[in-house]
Amino acid sequence: MSTTGANADPLAALGSLPGVADSVESVRKAVDRVYGHRIMRRRGTEITSEAALRGARGSAALSGADWALEEVRRRTDFGGDAEARVMGAALRLSAEAGQLLSIWRQSPLRVLARLHLVAAASKGDEVGRPRQAGETVEEPLIELPLPDAAEVSGRLEGLADLIIAGTSAPALVTAAVVHGELLALRPFVSHNGLVARAAERIVLIGSGLDPKSICPAEAGHAELGRASYLAALEGYVSGTPEGMAAWIAHCGRAIELGARESTAVCEALQRGAA
Repeated sequence: MSTTGANADPLAALGSLPGVADSVESVRKAVDRVYGHRIMRRRGTEITSEAALRGARGSAALSGADWALEEVRRRTDFGGDAEARVMGAALRLSAEAGQLLSIWRQSPLRVLARLHLVAAASKGDEVGRPRQAGETVEEPLIELPLPDAAEVSGRLEGLADLIIAGTSAPALVTAAVVHGELLALRPFVSHNGLVARAAERIVLIGSGLDPKSICPAEAGHAELGRASYLAALEGYVSGTPEGMAAWIAHCGRAIELGARESTAVCEALQRGAA
């Protein structure tokens, strides 16, 4: 996404793209419904914990570790094979995201570095910083052209400036742009998809759209499927109004599906079945 030009608030301008206002309104209604559920008043903490688990499972699925939810509950060791490590990274990020809200608006790049550090869980020199010239990226499920390190640096700075400056854009638009930009840039040597989805989660919480983190967009993205996710991402990368609007709408549908998932959890708890 270009962050230059005459418009002082380019994120807000995206809100006027065809169909985006409808997506924003649909997301708001879906989120309001789950927050208004009677179970939320008594068992909100349980809903938040379950949403975190389901969000982590969904994010891991999009990064190649498509495990059944009960398998995620059952496992205690996530340090074994590659899929287990992906799942462990997703779970760690899900737990970490809510702890970084106070830092995000002042220093988003610091938060992104922390997310990568948590996901990678290693002490290599390449961990917790944007990749440098000549470094390769391990992100096999995203095959879009990879921007070079200089472009990554400039666009990350531009994205950070937008977040720090603040925007009148709806939370859906901001979250979708943060998510899409990080996927397009793949700024780290690994775990970019997991980090991008965790950053989307931080925006949704911090914006007040989903302050209790009970609408796991990651679960919705997984339900929509990897092919749909990558096709929508291509629209974002194209930079066209139609492509950008399609990506924002895709992210909106993911949030709605996440809200539906938590509504189902509320209903199960209400019936005494969970």
